[in-house]
Amino acid sequence: MHWDKTTLGWQQEALRVQIALAKKHQLPLVLHTREAFEETFELVEAAQDGTLQGVFHCFSGSRTEAERVIGLGFKLGIGGVVTFKNGGLDKVLPGLGLEHLLLETDCPYLAPVPYRGKRNEPAYLPLVAHRVAELLGKELEEVAEATTRTARELFRL
Repeated sequence: MHWDKTTLGWQQEALRVQIALAKKHQLPLVLHTREAFEETFELVEAAQDGTLQGVFHCFSGSRTEAERVIGLGFKLGIGGVVTFKNGGLDKVLPGLGLEHLLLETDCPYLAPVPYRGKRNEPAYLPLVAHRVAELLGKELEEVAEATTRTARELFRL
């Protein structure tokens, strides 16, 4: 869902259709919410019957929102924002299990520091993994292995 609420009804109906398709075909949802976490979460929560799974892509919300997403059985997509000085994820991620995280680029947007403001690309993903490792007090290899495993399981790769 998008911050522009003038089409909220259409956006909600589109998400309901996508949820139904995800259930029917046993596919994960990839949700990008922009200033619409509550509206998105409510629809997904209402439809969650234990069969829905997916990822809140480009997650940059609060610790409470992260816990709600995890409680719903969804993953948190972590990208370049984790490297931003005021991105806020430094207060959200510590204490969360690696099994709840996926690493992503949001290419071509949100390049990690030191490339912030430039075109993002998959080659920068190790910078995201490194920052996550720092925040969680883990080794880089452990973060890479765990998040890769989670992505493979979620997307059946």
